[in-house]
Amino acid sequence: MDSVKQQIDQLRDELNRHNYDYYVLANPTISDYEFDQKMKALTELEEAHPDYFDPNSPTQRVGSDINKTFAQVRHEYPMLSLGNTYSREEVSEFYERVRKGLNTDFEMVCELKYDGVSISLIYTDGELTQAITRGDGVQGDDVTANVRTIRSIPLKLQGNDYPNRFEIRGEILMPWAVFDKLNEERAEQEEQLFANPRNACAGTLKQQDPKIVASRKLDSYLYYMLGEDLPADGHYENLMKAREWGFKISDATKKCKSLDEIFDFIDYWDAERKNLPVATDGIVLKVNSLLQQRNLGSTSKFPRWAISYKFQAEKALTRLLSVSYQVGRTGAVTPVANLEPVKLSGTTVRRASLYNEDYINQLDLHINDMVYVEKGGEIIPKITAVETSKRDLFNQKVYFIQNCPECGASLTKAEGEAIFYCPNDVHCPPQIKGKMEHFVTRKAMNIQCGPETIEQLYNAGFLHNVSDLYILYSKSSLIKKMEGWGERSLQILLDSINKSKEVPYERVLYALGIRYVGETVAKKLAKTYTNIDSLMAATYEELIEVEEIGGKIAQSIINHFEKEENRILIKQLKARGLQFELSEDIISQQTDKLKGLIIVISGTFEKHSRDEYKALIEQNGGKNSGSISSKTSYVLAGENMGPAKLEKANSLGIKIINEDEFLEMIQ
Repeated sequence: MDSVKQQIDQLRDELNRHNYDYYVLANPTISDYEFDQKMKALTELEEAHPDYFDPNSPTQRVGSDINKTFAQVRHEYPMLSLGNTYSREEVSEFYERVRKGLNTDFEMVCELKYDGVSISLIYTDGELTQAITRGDGVQGDDVTANVRTIRSIPLKLQGNDYPNRFEIRGEILMPWAVFDKLNEERAEQEEQLFANPRNACAGTLKQQDPKIVASRKLDSYLYYMLGEDLPADGHYENLMKAREWGFKISDATKKCKSLDEIFDFIDYWDAERKNLPVATDGIVLKVNSLLQQRNLGSTSKFPRWAISYKFQAEKALTRLLSVSYQVGRTGAVTPVANLEPVKLSGTTVRRASLYNEDYINQLDLHINDMVYVEKGGEIIPKITAVETSKRDLFNQKVYFIQNCPECGASLTKAEGEAIFYCPNDVHCPPQIKGKMEHFVTRKAMNIQCGPETIEQLYNAGFLHNVSDLYILYSKSSLIKKMEGWGERSLQILLDSINKSKEVPYERVLYALGIRYVGETVAKKLAKTYTNIDSLMAATYEELIEVEEIGGKIAQSIINHFEKEENRILIKQLKARGLQFELSEDIISQQTDKLKGLIIVISGTFEKHSRDEYKALIEQNGGKNSGSISSKTSYVLAGENMGPAKLEKANSLGIKIINEDEFLEMIQ
């Protein structure tokens, strides 16, 4: 073996070991800098010697940027759900059923039930060959390329005593710290926040770009092994062996020989789980012996040898210190409870959502009340109840404010709605800055300008509304003198502002931040009113004739353009060179061939991507839908159509068409 190959192999072995120490054992033995230097050296050697490429090299963990669709794969062993229990009595009943079913001694294994995405990993000759999601339990999506980026999942196993081929199942997770950071970034971009780490994890695994998956820093815990030649009859013993091979097996895994031991485990983790770095929602109980598992068998839905005990939504008692009010870019005023810090679901909670005036009144909140806070997988914890027995008679009742906390304007509330608004959208600072923050987001004008930059430029007097962005170049010499600015950072901002003049009309319309006009509504409006002047001149009666435009949206559009300040802003933005009409190419391609039709897309395609088909449906007057119902006109089906969708389409008598049939419809 030549010296270069030896060097490459040695670096790969070292980096694999350090990855295992860091991501599985949580016990790094070298610094991040040393690790990065070794990784850099290996990357350079591999680039210089492509003949030694290995898909299992540590350098391949970042994922490629090749887009792909997910093929559906049938599970060799069905992935059954577990029956749920919610009380100690139900756990006792399960234990008794097992005892009667076996009529002999048995052991139970207690494990934490992690709240993530179930995964099945196939290993052949010690290498990861396939990763499949649970799907419908019979078949799931092949997400191998994405799972290969998760550093706690070994690409090659340690040792040599593993079976030639086996399956190991577990949970892919997004740690709380990663989840919180991801939502902070999405909030800055005014993107919809993930509701909980499980949803964020599921969305990440469905990403078409493995590089994005790698950046999300997912984790894993493995908890069940299947195959023909497993090391032991004991489930627990197999997990301990899997740990030796490099798998991340939870330390919270315990063999129990009695019901009392099981309850001790449940009681301990019901309290201790709040200190874990990942989300958990219960305990899983499994009969240890695989032979006994087979003897007990399964129902059509659940194994008889395992069950899950679900924790009650975690809550804590803490003190309400004050209530503050936030004003959003649309003027919506949201009350927020400020609390004495309390630990909940792995994070320290200092604030909780109060939603609106009705919610405050239902709780009968008083300042300094002791309140129960829950974080049942929600983004922001919520107050669910007040411990009135601990209330001081002199605690002041909470009343919703009558004036905007930022500009002092009298708040308004539409009849039948629960939310108060500040009507002073032109002069209220949070609304002005909020509109600018929305305007620059990626899905709107895509200008490289975060909330902190907007805050700084607004406070310095350079920005009064979004049109001022387009004259910032005239203030370059003054901006460069401000803290944090240099030639390069300023040029990046100015270049992105200039490039935003190419953003198409429908995105400009969305960027204006008209209340209730999101991306989809903006597209509908742009296709009906192909320039901004025709939209501004539209009447209420004309607007409600547009598909998906109801009375609330129509009135909001009318109200927006009735304000002289907003009409002046449009004139200014036109003068700055923004696109306020559809291009002739787009107009010429629009047809009504699919008008009134609702089409569901399922499967993978050869001639166009799913996104391209969605665009073609909209371009020809049709409507996309993600789910099949009696209103569905057609299902556009490719390879590996989801079995649930196929069954539902057939049961409702909905016609299924292929690519060629669809393309013929719109030609």
